Amino acid sequence: MPLSEYEQRVLEQMERALTSDDPRLANTLQSTGRGNALRYVLSGAGVVVGLLLLVVGAATSKTWLGAIGFVLMFAGVVFAFLGPRKKQQEGPVGVVGEDGTVQPPTGAARKARKRQGGGRSGGFLARLEERWENRRNQGGR
Repeated sequence: MPLSEYEQRVLEQMERALTSDDPRLANTLQSTGRGNALRYVLSGAGVVVGLLLLVVGAATSKTWLGAIGFVLMFAGVVFAFLGPRKKQQEGPVGVVGEDGTVQPPTGAARKARKRQGGGRSGGFLARLEERWENRRNQGGR
């Protein structure tokens, strides 16, 4: 069953809001995982060669060979699970309006983002703390 026009608009607004609020999460959710075949083949080969070196090192009582095999196996597994680093965007792109358009952040939002170190470290927690302080200040008056 296809989505209605209203549902499609709401979904697009949610996607824009997600992209502007947390671009890293949006990129993670949108990534397809293509192009990783070579990465997995190289990782698998590293694990297999490392396992062979480990077994040969244990069979011949050469601990240094076994240690090299273990390190190679570990590196293969790490290489398989850690993807290539992508360029990270700094902070929110803007504010999503009711019509779904993204407006650039206001001057106050830009200053707050600069104070937070580009919006990368603690952006979510800093926003929660700021909201909490606003609520406390409004409730005490």
